[in-house]
Amino acid sequence: MNYKKIKPKKIYEEVAEAISEMIRSGELKPGDKLDSVQQLAENFQVGRSAIREALTSLRAMGLVEMKQGEGTFIKEFEKEQIAFPLSTAILMNEEDVTQLLEVRKIIECGAAAAAAKRRTIQQLKTIENALEKMREANGDEELGEVADLQFHLAIAEASQNPLLLSLMNHISGLMGEAVKETRKVWIYSKQTTTEDLYEKHKAIYQAIKDQQEDEARNRMMEHLENVEAILQKYFQSTP
Repeated sequence: MNYKKIKPKKIYEEVAEAISEMIRSGELKPGDKLDSVQQLAENFQVGRSAIREALTSLRAMGLVEMKQGEGTFIKEFEKEQIAFPLSTAILMNEEDVTQLLEVRKIIECGAAAAAAKRRTIQQLKTIENALEKMREANGDEELGEVADLQFHLAIAEASQNPLLLSLMNHISGLMGEAVKETRKVWIYSKQTTTEDLYEKHKAIYQAIKDQQEDEARNRMMEHLENVEAILQKYFQSTP
């Protein structure tokens, strides 16, 4: 029998899951304003950095929005967006990862091309901000993981196709876990570095910025195929 590994949750994941459950149950409704970072930290009895990471995760999931100078608010959402808890979808076997990557290739390559065609200046800025957070993570893998997922979801949003974005939000919990495991394998195997990962994502961003649809599609496919190749080597070498 093929058992999946069980891993302890990180603090920010527990906070994000608690808030998402409040949204799922209706305790928090679209338009509601969350408490300040300081107040949330006191309420959950955790550090402010954990709260910031949790809010970033929830924003990447499309559940909250942060308004400059006003605070963080619950967004309008479809129930399907929060069908899965944030940290229960753990992908640890080869078949799961292969199937997810197949789905990601189908969705994300098209999303990258559509984003290159339709992205607005503001949407491009959102993608750029996620890319910059990846660069600034500088060895902080938790921040790097969140920024990585945010980058891919921002591209889906820039496609300006609500159905495509809904599909991405639907699998974002799975993607978050996959991104986490992929980055660990990459760095541990020394087959690439955080700088290499940043450059690959930067190439996707540049194609979208230049509105080169085919180039954006190709760079995304190249990135996902690289993910697949490294993970396959990892699974083949793991007993």
